[in-house]
Amino acid sequence: MRRLLRTYGLYFAWLVSMVATGGSLYFSEGLHFIPCQLCWFQRIFMYPLVILLGIASYRNDRRIAGYVLPLSIIGGSIALFQYLEQKVPGFRAEALCQVGVPCTTQWINLWGFVTIPFLSLTAFSLITLFLFFIRQVGSDQA
Repeated sequence: MRRLLRTYGLYFAWLVSMVATGGSLYFSEGLHFIPCQLCWFQRIFMYPLVILLGIASYRNDRRIAGYVLPLSIIGGSIALFQYLEQKVPGFRAEALCQVGVPCTTQWINLWGFVTIPFLSLTAFSLITLFLFFIRQVGSDQA
């Protein structure tokens, strides 16, 4: 497993960021789901990952992990907050999303727990895990 992550972890992180970005664009542009304010913030943290991880993958530069981990951790934190807002009544903060679509809107709700913020949280978590493994493998070699 370590060898697989050492060899392909950066590419896996890039692939996840591309799928997440493509999925968010499909939901908004293809299915015409209007993003709420927290969704826009998550996009702000996800979209640059496609470019940064793509360049790093091309150059095989594992040092990128230190630079993009904050993006994935902050984006994942926003996704977790929105997911808790949607699924836990005590977390509802209507003041955050007063303009446009409420952040508690569940455009999809598969199996009772899979919502768009859940998908975003999953993507950010996978990217974060891959980047932590890349950093760990890199420090083992030093």
